[in-house]
Amino acid sequence: MSHSTDNPFYDPSLTKRHFKAKLFKGFTITSIIFSISFLVFFLGDMVYKGLPAFQQSYIQIEVEYNDKTIKSTRKAIDRKYRKVVSRAWLRDIPKRVKAQHELMNTTQTTWVLLNHQVDQYLKGHYYKVKDKDLKLIKQMQAEGKVEQHFNKIFFTHGDSKIPENSGFKSAIVGSILTLMITMIVAFPLGVMTAIYLEEFTEDNRWAQFIEVNINNLAAIPSILFGLLGLAVFISLFGMPRSSPLVGGLTLALMTLPIIIVSSRAALRSVPDSIRQAGYGLGLTKVQVVQDHVLPLAFPGVMTGSIIGLSQAMGETAPLIIIGMIAFIPDTPDSFFEAATVMPAQLFTWAGMPERAYVERTAAGIMVLISILIGLNTLAIYLRKKFEVKW
Repeated sequence: MSHSTDNPFYDPSLTKRHFKAKLFKGFTITSIIFSISFLVFFLGDMVYKGLPAFQQSYIQIEVEYNDKTIKSTRKAIDRKYRKVVSRAWLRDIPKRVKAQHELMNTTQTTWVLLNHQVDQYLKGHYYKVKDKDLKLIKQMQAEGKVEQHFNKIFFTHGDSKIPENSGFKSAIVGSILTLMITMIVAFPLGVMTAIYLEEFTEDNRWAQFIEVNINNLAAIPSILFGLLGLAVFISLFGMPRSSPLVGGLTLALMTLPIIIVSSRAALRSVPDSIRQAGYGLGLTKVQVVQDHVLPLAFPGVMTGSIIGLSQAMGETAPLIIIGMIAFIPDTPDSFFEAATVMPAQLFTWAGMPERAYVERTAAGIMVLISILIGLNTLAIYLRKKFEVKW
């Protein structure tokens, strides 16, 4: 049947609407393709730059261990190698002898860490190595005495001003300690607040005032929480600056509104018939919430809490304000020692001029994203595993 004005069912705007629908669909598909392409490019570039950081270059040479070389560690190796090996490796000779007494008064052929300039040359990146040192490396490489090994330093050391000796361990441990404080404070307080607002409080102006403020807190810039943590926890209560305790409490303030909102949504998803059945059996309101409503809402509560934890793990701005971007070479042993976190460590490395820090930054991002993906996968798993179908 042709579209004709003689047809009483013909709508003149139908063709125009179909064209707009196709145009909108085309824009949608284009946006999705563009977003996926950008994500693939970003992840691909990050992996390309970050993978070399998991390999570190070593040279096999003779090292002398005696009183003379311990006092002047650069004399422990032949003069011609002094410009290519890492100062950090030589600096640690006394510690190595102290840990292994049998090394004293011996000459050992061992693998010695090369400095970051030589390492960058061997990886095909930009480098600054003198011609005579470059000739030495090529000669040793031809003899099979230059190799790249797995960079365990990245996972066993903290930050360092010497690029080849810098690691991510102190930042990982600092993040774990900080997030432990965050969840210890934010999770029970957030869930209890959500239960009170959703199950016990009346719909009055006081409840509406609290709800509006919680929603506003969830939307304000995170750096303001850092200023609040600086003013309250450090200036007012005198807590140790740059510590996981202050960092965790600051992130708890930021995460609290997210947990409250997600927990309220989970509680609201439980059908009222569950509550009415409990009341019909003579249970009190506390018993109904504790034994029936909360267990059914718990998967949603856990999902929201894990997502809030993931967001807190990626925060940098509030932690910069309270000093958790300091140079931390040693791994913190308690909640009160100075520490840094993974995003702050990445921020520091990104501002360093040496090329070796570029690949370490990308590798750190890979580690951080892997942890975030793991947390989000755990949230999805818990939601699917304990979700109740109505």
